[in-house]
Amino acid sequence: MRILQLHCDNIEYSPIKKEISAAEDIDPTPKRFEEIVVAFVAVEEDDDKTVATNAILQIKDSMKKIGCQKLLLYPYAHLSSTLASPNTALSVLKEMESLASDLEVYRAPFGWTKSYKLQVKGHPLAENSKVITKESVEDNSSIALKTESKIKSFWHIMTLDGKMHDIGSFNFSKHKNLEVLAKYEAAKKRSVDEPSPHVKLMKKMAIADYEPASDSGNMRFYPNGRLIKSLIERYVNEKIHEYGGLEVETPIMYDSHHPSLESYFNRFPARQYNINSEGKHLILRFAACFGQFLMATDFQLSYKTMPLKLYELTRYSFRREQSGELVGLRRLRAFTMPDCHAFCTDMKQAVDEFRKRFDLSRNVIHGLGIEESDYEMAIRFTEDFYNDNKSLIEETVKKIGKPVLVEMWKEKFFYFVLKWEFNFIDNLGKASALSTDQIDVENGQRYNITFVDEQNKPQFPIILHNSPSGAIERVIYALLEKAAKDSREGRKPHFPLWLAPTQVRIIPLKPEFFEYCEKLADSIGHKNIRVDIDDRNESIGKRIRDAETEWIRYSLVIGEKEISSKNLNVRDRESGAVKEISMDDFVLEIQKQVEGKPSSPLNSARHVSERPQIMV
Repeated sequence: MRILQLHCDNIEYSPIKKEISAAEDIDPTPKRFEEIVVAFVAVEEDDDKTVATNAILQIKDSMKKIGCQKLLLYPYAHLSSTLASPNTALSVLKEMESLASDLEVYRAPFGWTKSYKLQVKGHPLAENSKVITKESVEDNSSIALKTESKIKSFWHIMTLDGKMHDIGSFNFSKHKNLEVLAKYEAAKKRSVDEPSPHVKLMKKMAIADYEPASDSGNMRFYPNGRLIKSLIERYVNEKIHEYGGLEVETPIMYDSHHPSLESYFNRFPARQYNINSEGKHLILRFAACFGQFLMATDFQLSYKTMPLKLYELTRYSFRREQSGELVGLRRLRAFTMPDCHAFCTDMKQAVDEFRKRFDLSRNVIHGLGIEESDYEMAIRFTEDFYNDNKSLIEETVKKIGKPVLVEMWKEKFFYFVLKWEFNFIDNLGKASALSTDQIDVENGQRYNITFVDEQNKPQFPIILHNSPSGAIERVIYALLEKAAKDSREGRKPHFPLWLAPTQVRIIPLKPEFFEYCEKLADSIGHKNIRVDIDDRNESIGKRIRDAETEWIRYSLVIGEKEISSKNLNVRDRESGAVKEISMDDFVLEIQKQVEGKPSSPLNSARHVSERPQIMV
């Protein structure tokens, strides 16, 4: 491939006529672009996806140096005499366009004669040319990508006795979900061929939906979804505060050329949203890490005050995940991530803190309604760390009580030497990481974070990266997938009671009972229980069925008999039973089930008749 790259004040072109039979069908109106990099591209024989990838990496690198984020790919056969076939050339150009999707990218039509006029800027980096072949790809790739491609990892299954087993010979007959995780990691296929069941449920239950006016992977949350999301956020916040996390807030965008950040950002070249503002090249954060690290740089730290635990619930973090991976709430481009870092004096303190955070994460994920049977653990480490810390790893596996997937690296490439995650296995056999923690041995020095040790000498801390729950949206996805599985296997789908948008529904038989129902709702609602009244002019059967389809746990049908009784007749959706119970005992039963969880009032009108119908 041969490329002539020009940084232009402007370019205008007009398609004149089709030059070859394979030319694209286009709108032939003239086009004009300003403040743009134009890459004239000639695709040659033997060029393929690898060459396209390296070409875009080099183009992006040079564009980053000049602070431009707008690119025009312009097919230009005149740069070479050994051209690829038209079909191959068009395929490679489309691949380049796709790989540059994190830029503002355009592509001039292929196979057309075009007239054009441009003005090139007058700085030293405004003009350059590139020749990229398969043979030169390795030499021209970025250091990070070259290193990553060479890293060797080995996959095993570790059993409770601490033994490592080769995946190929391990008996998965009693560990089907672990087998799913192992195959998923081996295939590295994150895209999906069909929507998972939770997508239908998130719409049916009026929780969330795609927002067509936004970028893909940015969701809208309806009142029910916002209530559920808020309760989960509050629960995670409370648990991290109990652990000792100090809540902070950091910006969502950063200067990618800031000296402390540039090398860190370059580890994730495909995940960034990019913004140009007043001559700065900004990116939207993909985690709270660098915001907290920059903050910690300005702290005066002593070994006596460590570990320092900084925490932020990001709304939002941003990653430009591939479009084929964006399905429902499973993988998003804008997501809410609880991010808690612990700055530790040395590896011993880091390991001690790691144990506490592992227990914290297990407690949080179980409190959210996700059981150990719902997820599988993967743990990843360098060979050196494993040899020095076998007891820690074996102890961690024993806490889970079942075999785990192990990835071991012969040498360190990432900034961490140990990472684990709980992977939820959904109904389509996809694995999605929830809780996670990492032991980071690089970023203390990278960000020049220092503390004073016992000898009054400055040292760099070891940093732990923990999300006790994983992304909040992904927790909702997991709960919906669990509900779909329950339904498929003949059980009633449900949310944990503390997350149910409505916990109790009152259904009056006649309008003359409305006043009594209002007083009853007041009495129940004052106990921090979400209660509503279905006052619609519908049959009692339909209103009971609607409560069932909305997954409302308790229903109270109110007629003359119920008004004259001292007790309540309660329909329990989960058990299917109707029982007579006193008001006090009924309230106590609910309070026991939601004990230790945050509460919130209804996020919708008390009267069902007053609610808008959400069209999904």
